[in-house]
Amino acid sequence: MTDSEFPLVQFMRDGFDPDAELARIRAEQPVFPMAIPGGQTVYLVTRWDDVRNVLGDHERFSNDFAGVIGLGSSQEDPGGLGFRDPPEHTRLRRFLTPEFTVRRLRRLEPRIEAMVEEHLDRMEAKGSPVDLMEEFALPLPSLVVSELLGVPYEDRADFVKISTNRFDFTAGPEASLQAVNDAMAYLTELVARERRNPGEGLLGQLLRDHGDELDDRTLASMADGLLTGGHDTSTSMLALGTLWLLENPEQAAKVREVDGYVNDVVEELLRYMTVVQVAFPRFARDDLELHGQLIKKGELVLCSLAAANRDPNLGEDMDQVRPGRATVGSHLSFGHGIHRCLGAPLAQMEMRIAYRGLLRRFPGLHVAGEVPWRKLAIVYGVDKLPVAW
Repeated sequence: MTDSEFPLVQFMRDGFDPDAELARIRAEQPVFPMAIPGGQTVYLVTRWDDVRNVLGDHERFSNDFAGVIGLGSSQEDPGGLGFRDPPEHTRLRRFLTPEFTVRRLRRLEPRIEAMVEEHLDRMEAKGSPVDLMEEFALPLPSLVVSELLGVPYEDRADFVKISTNRFDFTAGPEASLQAVNDAMAYLTELVARERRNPGEGLLGQLLRDHGDELDDRTLASMADGLLTGGHDTSTSMLALGTLWLLENPEQAAKVREVDGYVNDVVEELLRYMTVVQVAFPRFARDDLELHGQLIKKGELVLCSLAAANRDPNLGEDMDQVRPGRATVGSHLSFGHGIHRCLGAPLAQMEMRIAYRGLLRRFPGLHVAGEVPWRKLAIVYGVDKLPVAW
């Protein structure tokens, strides 16, 4: 492979594992230049320490995608917090940060446990076999986000449908765009209702505390960012993690039987799966050097989280699952620095409750058919997961 080619290797997998070519790039040219149409160069960063440095350095690397390519100010950018720089990013994130502390999120734990049990009841009533994606992994994250935001109970069935439609890319780009517009329209209308009568969810709390600082469109965009960040990723982790546990029954048994073991399993599976394969793109603010490679002002940098989380410099046997393993630093599945995923504690809680609840309810659960893997994806996963018990 030469730097005149634009490899898609950063979006490819072989089962649970990143494409083998990605490991070769990481070993031989960890900041890899790739030519893209139009004559521009993009740099693929693959080692853990380099990725961590890029993600943690907002002084040298910008997330303001709209500003860099001339679409206007970051306030007009629909990309949410992931595509904003300080000071606007700092201003908006400070509203959300208090709502995502472990203490605040703990109040959601009983509701998530109840949601998991409700879906397991439905699976059991429907009978074996089922598609775990359709019956469990796909609807659960939407309901968790519903609970977080404070979506009224009478709206939740429609909200789940809107949420799942926006991540269904099989109907084509026009349908996907319409689904995004539908989600924003609903959230904007929900914010207007919450402003008139604030509820107990995150939207109501933000309006009570900061209603005079946040207009409806901005708050709806923030809510949409939480939906975008917390739906497809959690769905993929629920499915992939379950699939790995079913293929490793001794680990599944420990999750069922050993108190607290699921915590180590979740953290290790988050690293191992790295469902978000690349981080939001960064742009160099000025000419700079990274691992001996000159990157010019305005050039794009892509950080491969999948490669970084398998870097042998992070620890031993990184291509294997070792719950409770020792590493030189934390995995980067939630990013790093000021853009690290706010919802990480919520996602971890959701995985812990879901894996353990599922395995305890169905100790004989097993894969019951072919599993179609996504071929090329920023968020990796499977399209179906047929299971039986």
